Amino acid sequence: MRILNTLRNSVLVVAIALASPADACTRVLYVGDEGLVVTGRSMDWAEDMHSNVWVFPRGMARDGASGANTVKWTSKYGSLAITAYDAGTADGMNEKGLVMNGLYLVESDYGKPDKRPTMSVMVAGQYVLDNFATVAEVVDDLRAERFRLIAPNLPNGKAASVHMSLSDPSGDSAIFEWLDGKLVIHHGKDYRVMTNSPSFDQQLAIQQYWRGVDPLTFLPGSINAADRFVRASFLVNAIPRKADKNTLSAVPGGTYENQAMAAVLSVVRAVGTPLGVTHPTKPNLSSSLWRSVYDQKDLVLYFDSATSPNAFWVPFADLDFKPGAPVMKLTTAGGKVYAGNAASQFVAAKPFTFLGAS
Repeated sequence: MRILNTLRNSVLVVAIALASPADACTRVLYVGDEGLVVTGRSMDWAEDMHSNVWVFPRGMARDGASGANTVKWTSKYGSLAITAYDAGTADGMNEKGLVMNGLYLVESDYGKPDKRPTMSVMVAGQYVLDNFATVAEVVDDLRAERFRLIAPNLPNGKAASVHMSLSDPSGDSAIFEWLDGKLVIHHGKDYRVMTNSPSFDQQLAIQQYWRGVDPLTFLPGSINAADRFVRASFLVNAIPRKADKNTLSAVPGGTYENQAMAAVLSVVRAVGTPLGVTHPTKPNLSSSLWRSVYDQKDLVLYFDSATSPNAFWVPFADLDFKPGAPVMKLTTAGGKVYAGNAASQFVAAKPFTFLGAS
């Protein structure tokens, strides 16, 4: 009977993995010594998303870009946001170290029209960054489902179907998915990895299966989201949780924070899809376009473009989030190359318009 159960579970895991679309974003959460928390992700997409990096100050008037019944608010916290098509916030961190990552999930279903206020899903990530300091605060707010999300079509014709991960400087984490018209929340510090399809509960089941396999002998290696989930889960838990004094002493000016950021970036790179990789039967196969890594202790963004030979970073200490400060933009689309601290290269800009829904 044990053999039959094992075989049945194996068939289920393989079937789920093969059914998974190949959109390939990955998010990992690292919690180390000395209060260091780092969140990293890859943005994998089948075409150039023309992503740029934006600084938004506190006190901005916002709405959900969804017509007369839209949600409205004024931003409580300033944030650093990375855009998709300069039409929505795909990724970002606010002044309190709350990080939001939006990843594609084809199974997303935000429900049918009702009497609740509405919000374009392209605004949802910014709503979170504007209003909350901790994961727990977001869970309490969104669990009430006071408004309904709507997914507009992206410029490539796909619906903006996403699920969202959050993390904060305490190491708390939550995954938010909208399935069959209802919000499903997975909240807890153990939820450190998220990819794409299938839904998160099924990915957890797949991960449980692979715990019976020695990861130093074999790890699933395909580009499917389920396989990336397993690899990323092993790798982010395998990198050191404390400073390697020998490594630090060999690098002038080396710090534990820099070492951890580099380690998390290496995990995200390890599960990415190389530029230009295609597959004749996988039209949704996506290459890694860029990677973001957030130091949530010292509030620093590290940005790694797959099309640039250099990575750069942006310390929050060098940015102005005061009410009335200008919105600032760092253009990364179009092959722009930066290295080192890029905070001084942001320029004042008119805020982009969020892609609306009705």
